[in-house]
Amino acid sequence: MSETETGSSIRRSATRAPRKPKPNQLPFALILLVLVIAGALLLNRQGNGIAWYFVTGLVFGYILQRSRFCFTASMRDPYLTGSTQLTRTVLAAFAITTIGFAAIKYGAFRAGQPIPGQGFVVPISFATVIGAFLFGIGMVIAGGCASGTLMRVGEGFFMQMLSMTFFVVGSLWGAHDFGWWKEHVINKGKAVFLPDVFGWFGAVVIQLAVIWMLYMAAEKYHEAKASAGSH
Repeated sequence: MSETETGSSIRRSATRAPRKPKPNQLPFALILLVLVIAGALLLNRQGNGIAWYFVTGLVFGYILQRSRFCFTASMRDPYLTGSTQLTRTVLAAFAITTIGFAAIKYGAFRAGQPIPGQGFVVPISFATVIGAFLFGIGMVIAGGCASGTLMRVGEGFFMQMLSMTFFVVGSLWGAHDFGWWKEHVINKGKAVFLPDVFGWFGAVVIQLAVIWMLYMAAEKYHEAKASAGSH
């Protein structure tokens, strides 16, 4: 580098405006905290656990935002970046919830009570495959699933606001026509509850084994991509 270029570089560095300090966010955080508490107290007057749902939703939203947890990214990142870190995180979450939900359901079963969540055991049919495929395309184009979209709407992303608008429109349309689809398409399949097939212990072992195999495959895939990128 010549002396002229060096001097020009020094002058540009000297005349560069210093970075503005970031504004203090603490007052906004305190105001928001007061509003949250006031909102929870108002909702608590209505009963029915609404205040609890409100606080729980805020906590989950904060966790999602800070962890950048997103089901879409867990399926998309292995193809785009080769990283399966979030994929393995989702699989670990599935393993933990498998044990927790199995314990809750088995406890109700042993007590002779209705097993919670059985209304969500729906038939498996070709409609399941088509629906999963369409939802997968949609969430990749939109840049997020339901949880990821809600989280990014809170961050102020316009694209996710647009996605949320059509998410609501599509959900309302789907709810309006769901009766017809359920009668003519969905109910053509067979509902499968793994404890009815393999027993409670066998169902948990098989599901955890499948999750473990997927986890190991994701880890091997990550290592292979990382090794290929380093060469």
